[in-house]
Amino acid sequence: MALALTALACFATLDTTTKYVTLTFPLLVALWFRYAFQAIVTTAIMLPVRGRALLRTAHPRYQALRGALLLFTSLFTFLSVRYMPLGEFTAIAMITPLVVTLLAATLLGEKVSALRWALVVGGFAGTLLIIRPGSAMFNWTMLLPLVMVANYAVFQILTSKMVKTEDPVTMHFYTGWVGTLLASLALPFVWRLPDTAGQWAGLLLMGAMGTIGHFLLIQAYRRTAAATITPLLYSQIGFALLGGWLVFSHVPDGWALVGMVMIASCGAAAAWLAVRESRLQLEPLEV
Repeated sequence: MALALTALACFATLDTTTKYVTLTFPLLVALWFRYAFQAIVTTAIMLPVRGRALLRTAHPRYQALRGALLLFTSLFTFLSVRYMPLGEFTAIAMITPLVVTLLAATLLGEKVSALRWALVVGGFAGTLLIIRPGSAMFNWTMLLPLVMVANYAVFQILTSKMVKTEDPVTMHFYTGWVGTLLASLALPFVWRLPDTAGQWAGLLLMGAMGTIGHFLLIQAYRRTAAATITPLLYSQIGFALLGGWLVFSHVPDGWALVGMVMIASCGAAAAWLAVRESRLQLEPLEV
């Protein structure tokens, strides 16, 4: 649990630093730095250990598609945190598992219980309380995290299919390099070196927080059950609120806070329900 909470604090720090850096530095260059850092560090650590086995994959096209999906997820994340308060963005991002449930039912034909549908509706209702279409608080930037969530949900479904045959470390390796190569396409048009030590430190901190956070979360899942870890993921909303307050002096209004609580509650309940249902499927019938 400590590993998971530390990982989530790293992710919130990544978002906070991204918002701070991209206020004065080209967003696409920052995005390239984030993926280049992950790709280089992953290769430096894992290639000596795995050798050529690190490159072995049965589905190179899926690896490329997965890397592209995550890059666009990161792009819309960067855009969202640049224009939106951190707490509100993080709360909206947390409806991703609920969107995955919706896509699994509509696209893959998976059976979804009435309670799960109720939790999905509750999560979307919380999102509407945050973005409030038609109100004075609403503007086009509120749509950015929704695009990110849709993109990331497709990424999650593809990942769930690939992990059945692919090595997670190899997937992580290709994700970093595909993202770096695609982000490099924009560099000739936007390239600029950091002007200050603060920008250099921010870019390095972004890369470090993303890499360390993912590593710690993997270690957390290796050491305890998903039922213990998954509900903790929603604590990232609290870390994001803290970062937004400390660095940008932002405090959400009452309706936004209600929406955040609804999203966190529905998401955590959906995670608990998923674990409960899987356990029931594994338990033998009594005769």
